[in-house]
Amino acid sequence: MKQLTYLVLAAAAACGGKQKPQPIVATPPVEDNGARDGASSDEEADDDVEIISTQGKIDPDAVTRAIEPHASAIEACYVQNVGKRRWLGGGVELRWDVAADGALAQVRLVRSDLGAWTVEKCVLDIARQLSFGKPRGGKAHVSAPLSFSHGSGAVPWDEDQAVRAVGGRFKELAECAKTAETADPTNVTVTLYVGTRGKVQSVGFASPGGFDDAWADCAAGRAMAWALTDPRGKVAKLSFVYNPAETPEDEEQ
Repeated sequence: MKQLTYLVLAAAAACGGKQKPQPIVATPPVEDNGARDGASSDEEADDDVEIISTQGKIDPDAVTRAIEPHASAIEACYVQNVGKRRWLGGGVELRWDVAADGALAQVRLVRSDLGAWTVEKCVLDIARQLSFGKPRGGKAHVSAPLSFSHGSGAVPWDEDQAVRAVGGRFKELAECAKTAETADPTNVTVTLYVGTRGKVQSVGFASPGGFDDAWADCAAGRAMAWALTDPRGKVAKLSFVYNPAETPEDEEQ
């Protein structure tokens, strides 16, 4: 396994109660087995960073070189935004669609249960600066999970509790497509934290098909104004899917 140790931002000083929260970003690059082309058997696969390639291939070392200079900036996205919200934590998964000429066709936040658009947007901004070089054989995809795992103390609410708490308020998010003058995204996982008197404390988004930042800015503003079920002295964490739709095959990869 090729471990990118510079991206494992472990909380080494765990015995110190007032250490800054640190995201743990584990991203060993591997090539999907189906995309191997005469690769040697001693090249071990790993489940974290994937180079998903039915047409083209990207050297895992190129992924390493692209991500390494941005490790501290990714960490700062979380550290500088978490503040006193010690309950804030979770994982995100990024996907880069790399065109045949090496240009980034799209960068998407395909999964996230972090629930913090300020952090997610910051990470996306950094991800859009990366370059993996020209794939061999055509377009390719790179997928990488990042875990901001400091968060603890939030009480998880299940799907039924989430549906009851949000009610019909999700319909307000549809207005954001008009406000932002962009397409209404589908299959958006919306993650919320709810505090005193049901006030939304933080919200974040992810979608396999991606979404426009302007839509998410608007949706975050709408959701932050919601007053939901009061968790009574605790912070509750819940999620729901906005605008569910059949997922195209290329988004499922």
